[in-house]
Amino acid sequence: MEKPYLLFEFRNQRGEIEPLEFIDPIEVLQTHDIGEVPLIMKKVEEAVDRGYYAAGFVSYEAAPAFQPEMETREIGVLPLIWFGIYEEPNIPVEEVPIAEEYAVGDWQMAGSPEAYQSGIQQIKQAIEEGYTYQVNYTERLHADFSGADFSFYRQLARNQQADYGAYLNIGDHSILSASPELFFRVDDGRLTTKPMKGTAARGHTLAEDKTQIAALLASDKERAENLMIVDLLRNDMSRLANKGTVKVDKLFEVETYPTVHQMTSTIEAELAPDLTISDWFKALFPCGSITGAPKISTMHTIAQLEATPREVYCGAIGYITPHNNAVFNVPIRTVMIDKKEGKARYGVGGGVTWDSTSEGEFQELQTKAEVLTARRPEFQLLESLKLENGSYPLLSYHLKRLKDSAAYFQFPANTAEVSAQLAGLAAEFPEGIYKVRLLLDRGGAITLEAQETAAVAQPVACALAASPVDSADAFLYHKTTHRQVYDKATEKIPPEIFSVLLWNENGELTEFAIGNLVVERAGEFYTPPVSCGLLPGTFRQQLLDAGTIKERIILKDELGDSDAIWFINGVRGWLRVKMS
Repeated sequence: MEKPYLLFEFRNQRGEIEPLEFIDPIEVLQTHDIGEVPLIMKKVEEAVDRGYYAAGFVSYEAAPAFQPEMETREIGVLPLIWFGIYEEPNIPVEEVPIAEEYAVGDWQMAGSPEAYQSGIQQIKQAIEEGYTYQVNYTERLHADFSGADFSFYRQLARNQQADYGAYLNIGDHSILSASPELFFRVDDGRLTTKPMKGTAARGHTLAEDKTQIAALLASDKERAENLMIVDLLRNDMSRLANKGTVKVDKLFEVETYPTVHQMTSTIEAELAPDLTISDWFKALFPCGSITGAPKISTMHTIAQLEATPREVYCGAIGYITPHNNAVFNVPIRTVMIDKKEGKARYGVGGGVTWDSTSEGEFQELQTKAEVLTARRPEFQLLESLKLENGSYPLLSYHLKRLKDSAAYFQFPANTAEVSAQLAGLAAEFPEGIYKVRLLLDRGGAITLEAQETAAVAQPVACALAASPVDSADAFLYHKTTHRQVYDKATEKIPPEIFSVLLWNENGELTEFAIGNLVVERAGEFYTPPVSCGLLPGTFRQQLLDAGTIKERIILKDELGDSDAIWFINGVRGWLRVKMS
């Protein structure tokens, strides 16, 4: 039988992802019997007391073992509890990326959208009748799966930029958790929880993100949803804490991930002495953010409405050290792979309150499921600057765009250091015109190179792209090394074509593959608005600021009505275009 392999990539208290892997367990403790869960937990405690580490998971359906009045659905195929006992973890050797292939079929809901929306209405009736205030209502998605599940985990973690990612290969099943949510952390007698409740979709730009975050923070529904769970967890934690030590350190913070913004709050307490690991789970499990409030009656409502067990989804994944420190995530954004069946399962949902709408909750479900199908690549931020006789004419525009994109993608960006390195490069080339390529990676490292530019004969020959771009693609709005959409548009063009003119799904012109578009009509100059799906070029922005050009939607079918067509960018300036 294949040996279990566990990898945890949890964020530590210093805010750094601290990878730990557990291999070659001394013993594996697991059960599918609810009556044996307390015994397994007792054995885990004994192993920890003897100086071992315990790492694994607890499924949602194990809850009645800790509080018998908690109701869940039938037990699934995964164990209710699974822990490996280890002498110590390893720090993984830095990976050499291996392109192991995997294939995922189309994701399908286990139930119908109509059934899901009917469930929302039943929850609102339960709220009206006083059984609950908020229900975390979830659905299962299913897909065929084959190939390397670890590669799929890597893609999920990249898509989510997970703070509490974990990969657990336990034989016939693998668990791929790209969770952003901390369930609880115990560190030297201090207990921390960080419930995540309240969601908004990402924008395409930093400005759109700020608008989305402001709306999330201002939403009475989202704040009430978060506050209800904070109160629930404060109550749960008080059963473990020294009197008067439960404190809400941070309320209504927003954390940004590649596909969503999430509202979080942080609660801390001092643990009372002589508590056991079982005591922790009796008080806290399952996390209130994935049940709702009040917990017991709301879990009854969940058991009545949800058609299938949650299993490890909404349970807990984590590890415990010999010093009785521990960290567990809430396994949301988590896929379970059944290797024998060749199937993948994914749980997704959200908190339903009296103010919820069926349409809004279904949209949130779809937003949270985007992590499954996104193909977020590894990439660097890119700027192409004109260096002319030792100076950069558009430097301030480049630095602002770089800073905004770095904030959007959460790259560290020291613009003072960027400026200093650019100045050093400029000193090496005091005369002539050069194109400077600036790269900024996710770690904040800067790379510069300069290439002399030659004049281009005008007009330049350009061609219309054969197929549209998707204006929802965030990479269209930022200059990066991920240029798949541009490469696809230009892969079959003949060598005499200078650039390709792109257009979106609405038939609106957007930009050239390497520059912005300006059309001239009756002495006026127009450029498409960024909302059509295009890069906010630095020269374009300077011309807008000066009033030289104006924004206007330009349809593909209107191109022939133009008096002139222009290609513009920060290196080439204005180039007259002849469409082929």
